[in-house]
Amino acid sequence: MLLSPGKVPYADLRAIYEGAPVRLDPDCRPGIAESAAAVGRILARGEPIYGINTGFGKLASVRISDGDLATLQRNIVLSHAAGVGPSMPDRIVRLMMILKLVNLSRGASGVAPATIEMLEAMLAHGLVPVVPAQGSVGASGDLAPLAHMTAAMIGVGEIRKADSVRPAAEALAAAGLPPLELGPKEGLALLNGTQFSCAYALAGLFAAERLWRTALITGLLSTEAAKGSDTPFDPRIHILRGHKGQIETADALRRLMMGSAIRASHRVEDARLQDPYCLRCQPQVMGAALTILRQAAETLITEANGVSDNPLIFPESDEALSGGNFHAEPVAFAADIIALALCEIGSLAERRIAMLVDPALSGLPAFLTPQPGLNSGFMIPQVTAAALVSENKQRAYPASVDSLPTSANQEDHVSMAAHAARRLIGMAANVEQILAIELLAAAQGCDFHTPLASSAPLEAVRALLRRQVPMLDHDRHFAPDIAAAAELVRGPDLLAAVGDLPGVSP
Repeated sequence: MLLSPGKVPYADLRAIYEGAPVRLDPDCRPGIAESAAAVGRILARGEPIYGINTGFGKLASVRISDGDLATLQRNIVLSHAAGVGPSMPDRIVRLMMILKLVNLSRGASGVAPATIEMLEAMLAHGLVPVVPAQGSVGASGDLAPLAHMTAAMIGVGEIRKADSVRPAAEALAAAGLPPLELGPKEGLALLNGTQFSCAYALAGLFAAERLWRTALITGLLSTEAAKGSDTPFDPRIHILRGHKGQIETADALRRLMMGSAIRASHRVEDARLQDPYCLRCQPQVMGAALTILRQAAETLITEANGVSDNPLIFPESDEALSGGNFHAEPVAFAADIIALALCEIGSLAERRIAMLVDPALSGLPAFLTPQPGLNSGFMIPQVTAAALVSENKQRAYPASVDSLPTSANQEDHVSMAAHAARRLIGMAANVEQILAIELLAAAQGCDFHTPLASSAPLEAVRALLRRQVPMLDHDRHFAPDIAAAAELVRGPDLLAAVGDLPGVSP
């Protein structure tokens, strides 16, 4: 995949996250070289330039002699590599490295071509720095995690290749790569930026998009299990309100339900005038989630392609301008939005599960078991879903409203984007399990309507599940059933069975 810095689209970012190899557009290389040359010209004037010949943060007023400039850049890497906690997943580290490559290749950071080539070589050799996931507050960039990434480039710390972890110096030597020697500005350029937060937020967004689509399917199966109506999906209702996400969601729900014999069986003479909100308001709730996920995607695509370094180098005028592009507030807001969407996707699904196990609401046997009393059926899976929803509600509290001053109050307002983004993976994992339980419960409910069948796409989904998990005709060890359904939710086959669905790509 050809990377054109500043122009990497959403689809390419997703493909990169899924492991696509990358190659930097050669057209950007002259700009990289010119930016590095500009740093030399700026230094030759003898003026103090933040982070190039001065200390960092509160120490910006300390002038560094020319003989110590290389040591300054190495020191910032070593001192800032102060992360703690579990290691980042490899594919998020890889995405972070590629985002950094895109950032630096815009030619505004003053790094030498050799630094770009080192990132490219490590990616080509499958060398993934071991990076602790905790320690960034999302301004002045994601300093600690990016310092661990950079430390590996200079031969310090650890590197993973496949399943093997080795000291960084050994791993580089085995790949025939000498450790990088940092020139003026380069350590700071590699550490400054939002690439850790942005990579995690993108990973959360990709998961949220997949789960949003999956929830349309499980939600419709629940609608069928409860013999709910498709009238709430009528386009005339949604056109009157005007929200694009809602209109597209209703259209997808309506299309997926077309041809259902279960729906046809109660189209007339049904005493129920309206379904519960968890069925009737799917276009409104899921449509709103789609809209805000699209807003988050727009922000994150811009961030992934932007330059979040400081100071920025402008070769045309040989200026180094100090600003605050490293402040990750846009990423924090986007991550908070994704968290809200994940929370609501799971919450609505749990309400449908609760409806299905209640015979007063669903008209189905209590707890979806043919012999309630002797069997407990889906009683406790619903409790599990409720527990996961509650956990996600606690995690969904906005991180962007928090701030703690750092660096002796020089950096007195921070975004907390790192935590905002990092929690999304766990929230998405919870939603996967909730949707797995709904898939099981909804399919079980539809089984009670045999020989009536749902639409062709929804029956294809049921068939996928039933190849892995038989109908629950009596109590059995339930956890393996949930695990099998969760594998379907995570994999590609479930979505492939129903064809195209709306997505978040702008």
